[in-house]
Amino acid sequence: MSFVAKTARLCLTIRHIPRVGNFCHRTYATSTRTYPARSAATSSRVAKAPASTTTTINNNNEVTQDDISKATADAVRVSEAFEDQVPSDTTLSAESSRVSQIAFPGDFVSGGDTAANDWSKSYYGLSVEAFPREITDILLAPIDEMDIEMKPDGLIYLPEIKYRRILNKAFGPGAWGLAPRTETNVGPKIVSREYALVCQGRLVAIARGENEYFDPAGIPTAAEGCKSNALMRCCKDLGIASELWDPRFIREFKAKHCVEVFAENFTTKKKRKLWRRKDQPKFEYPWKE
Repeated sequence: MSFVAKTARLCLTIRHIPRVGNFCHRTYATSTRTYPARSAATSSRVAKAPASTTTTINNNNEVTQDDISKATADAVRVSEAFEDQVPSDTTLSAESSRVSQIAFPGDFVSGGDTAANDWSKSYYGLSVEAFPREITDILLAPIDEMDIEMKPDGLIYLPEIKYRRILNKAFGPGAWGLAPRTETNVGPKIVSREYALVCQGRLVAIARGENEYFDPAGIPTAAEGCKSNALMRCCKDLGIASELWDPRFIREFKAKHCVEVFAENFTTKKKRKLWRRKDQPKFEYPWKE
């Protein structure tokens, strides 16, 4: 029988007992108010507990010491069992801390560093150690001059896809990425945003990408151009296509592979000098060579 049922039946029995032994005396504060004496009502009827109860009443209508001892022992056992089932504050705090450290789907975790989750602030892995020899050989390899392009204004560049191919060859697809460091800054004519290049869970370079736009409808395209420009600048720190930043190489390349020609604009009929590779076709539109 449960402790609650035992206690309830014991209380019902005690309510019908006119007096209790000396061991059950209680002390109460004395009231300042006086009340007329009230005669105690006597009854010849003795309250009986249900047949299923284990509490016993002696012939003098007194609760025995054994009854109280048994009830107290039952209460202690129930209390101890309840405490064993309820987790302590220490257990709850430890469980809460463990759950808070579990990464939810979509969270970015890298390198076992909790600060590495937020690449907009983290510098985790920066300059910790050099990459293996086989990776550095790919990154520092001389670029093929046939891959270099020439802009009409005379600037040479390597197409973005070439940078991505070199990174994929060195680290493998999925082992590198660009993480934004700031929000997109939209100016009157230019869009810029700072990016971080992360390779194998380590920050290796930070650069701000820029791109011009001429119409508000072109802002999304300009924002994507910022990413490409930042990738090119970040790869400079890894040594990819470092020749493009060498003035001597630029002069020699232009003299060997490029030519400067006069071209006329179809609309304005203005003439100007434009650059192109020698192995590229002549200008046709909007400039006619």
